[in-house]
Amino acid sequence: MKPLLSIQGINKTYSNNYRALRDIHLDVMPGEFLTLLGPSGCGKTTLLTTIAGFLHPDSGRIVYDATDITYLPAHRRQLNTVFQSYALFPHMSIVKNVMYGPQRTGVPAAEAKQRALEALELVGLEGFAERMPSELSGGQRQRVALARAIVNKPKLLLLDEPLSALDLKLRKRMQMELKALQEKLAISFIFVTHDQEEALAMSDRIVVMNQGSIEQIGTGDEVYSQPATRFVGEFIGDVNIFPVHHHDAQCWLTATHQPVPQANAQTQLLLVRPEDVSISLDSKDGVAAQVNEIVNLGSHSMFFLRAGELEVTVRSMGANTLHLQSGQTVFIQINVSKACPLEG
Repeated sequence: MKPLLSIQGINKTYSNNYRALRDIHLDVMPGEFLTLLGPSGCGKTTLLTTIAGFLHPDSGRIVYDATDITYLPAHRRQLNTVFQSYALFPHMSIVKNVMYGPQRTGVPAAEAKQRALEALELVGLEGFAERMPSELSGGQRQRVALARAIVNKPKLLLLDEPLSALDLKLRKRMQMELKALQEKLAISFIFVTHDQEEALAMSDRIVVMNQGSIEQIGTGDEVYSQPATRFVGEFIGDVNIFPVHHHDAQCWLTATHQPVPQANAQTQLLLVRPEDVSISLDSKDGVAAQVNEIVNLGSHSMFFLRAGELEVTVRSMGANTLHLQSGQTVFIQINVSKACPLEG
């Protein structure tokens, strides 16, 4: 299958000599939900706006649907963008907001209205056509912005942190609705977020960015369980980074003296997720550690420990069943088989 969008060696430097994008290579497949993930300033929004045509790269090519669109004006690109602000026209009814796009392309008013009503039905707002934007909640305005973006039936939709203004419960519900809508429409989404959980919940593939470069491209499971770099491992969820040493052609986890069979001669560190460390009160069950802090998060508890010079984070599902307290000595075991070796 050929990619719908191919980004080939894109570079972008701003006037203050800040390199926002560094040799970006990326393919987006038809019907794919792809997320650009990274901290503020990593280049994800610059990349999105370059794809949209609001910025032009200094070098490289953007090929969309077999056409070079690198320097094509934004209004001539057959794709749509959903912004953080929703950008609805406050003086227009909801249906007129959604009709606006088709009418601009020359679609007759009656057909534009029918297409707008169908788009509103897709996003669950079929009964809101004659309301004004000010009469809607944040989540409903977000749905209108989506309807306006999909009414022209683009092959690619760009979304710049569209859920960031919503409260947590509504945001999680909209994540599922947005993914379901994307699958129903079978169009490609490029979604920008700095929220790791959001990216893991929604994406077919995740592009992790840092300082204008791509650190890793992979599925949610790949970037979580097999991070390519230390940055990816530390950015995607909670993590422990443990030192290793090499002896007799074998790599060993220094803290517990366990062999690390999946390591190689270049391995310098071992990444271990908090759920792969267990706590026991039995001294036969591992390395001694002191409990520094306990945080109960309802569905799970987080334990922050110190084992010698190491700080160790443990995630345990459910409540604090061992009834641990700060300052208590416990013993930890590390599931080395699920650990990820890193070269540095």
